[in-house]
Amino acid sequence: MSRVSLQSWCGFFVASIFASSAFGQDPSIQPYATTVSPEPVTATRDWHYGAYVDVGYIGNFNFPDNHLWRSRTTAFSHNELAPNMGLAYVRKDVTVSSRWGMELGFQGGRDSEEFAFLVGERRVEGADVLRHVHRANVSYLAPIGKGLTFTAGLFNSLIGYDSLYARDNASYTRSWIADNTPYMMFGVNAQYPVSDDLTVTAFIVNGYYHLAHPNDLPSYGGRWAWKATSRLTLIQALYGGPDQTDTSLEFWRVYGNHILEWKGDDVTVAASFDIGTESIAGQPGSPRTFVMGGNMVVRWHVCGPWSVALRPEFYWDRNGRWTGAEQFVKAITSTVEYKFPYKWMNTVARVEHRYDDSTGVGGGFFKNGEIRPGEIGLTPGQHLLLLGVLLSLDSP
Repeated sequence: MSRVSLQSWCGFFVASIFASSAFGQDPSIQPYATTVSPEPVTATRDWHYGAYVDVGYIGNFNFPDNHLWRSRTTAFSHNELAPNMGLAYVRKDVTVSSRWGMELGFQGGRDSEEFAFLVGERRVEGADVLRHVHRANVSYLAPIGKGLTFTAGLFNSLIGYDSLYARDNASYTRSWIADNTPYMMFGVNAQYPVSDDLTVTAFIVNGYYHLAHPNDLPSYGGRWAWKATSRLTLIQALYGGPDQTDTSLEFWRVYGNHILEWKGDDVTVAASFDIGTESIAGQPGSPRTFVMGGNMVVRWHVCGPWSVALRPEFYWDRNGRWTGAEQFVKAITSTVEYKFPYKWMNTVARVEHRYDDSTGVGGGFFKNGEIRPGEIGLTPGQHLLLLGVLLSLDSP
């Protein structure tokens, strides 16, 4: 099968815009919202614009010769000052008085290089250019029932809790679940508030990762978010689709994401659990791969500009399909944050320590020294100590 061209990718985008009369985006997911609450947008202005810069220094105490964090796609450049993200965007919200909306943004930096692929996946033609697109979509709030919102184009992922952008998260580094699920989706989706407490969403996208191109067939999924109490929200997202060149149903990837979030006045606690499976075509016996992971995020606003966060987690990639290595990872991340707000500008400084332990046939992290020419050695554990500075300029 020939690789899809940049022209045909853009053509699919245009076609998706015209298809927006059938599907839409969940308006509860804002470009920079950490929470996954299904509450409707109540912004005082329709138009918003801004910019964001993320620069970090991550000290890896293994001092790997290649300066890389193995099996990771964000915050992976170590022992050097790294411009991890730069972003500029404009957004118009949908409202009852102005039913059309849009998002458009462009990005660059180390975190934009590999975030939209699994290891070894074939990429769309022009992926090196398209990875710089932050969002590009149009939306429409239809006067149907309580309001049915359609969105088409490139929109925020409906799977997962962590954002691609560190400023939206409690910690600077992302979880293992986040780095191996889509941060963005390309296609169409529809969101409807069944009640004040329950919102459902359906989507059709071009694949698990929007810049991968294993075939020309779409993938499907849905999500529901239930606000059980004023503080407790439960979310489940399900995905299914062909992500290999053989598109037979027996080789479809199936993935489930489950989130529970409790938001207090100063404390937020969120627990995530993911599970996925896929049989591999073209290998003897078509082996079934399996992945599972979970984490808990506890964030406490101590006082004034100070906040702290803790995130224990685990991730099991039984066959190496998601991370490229058969491994079981345990990790714990602790973060201290200080904010410097000023009008439209918000500066955040984070100091973070993280320890990861990877075991299994293919487990381990890069270390100093080569075991043979051209092959860097591995070690089971990895300590990281980092300083991140996040600068945001956002209109009211």
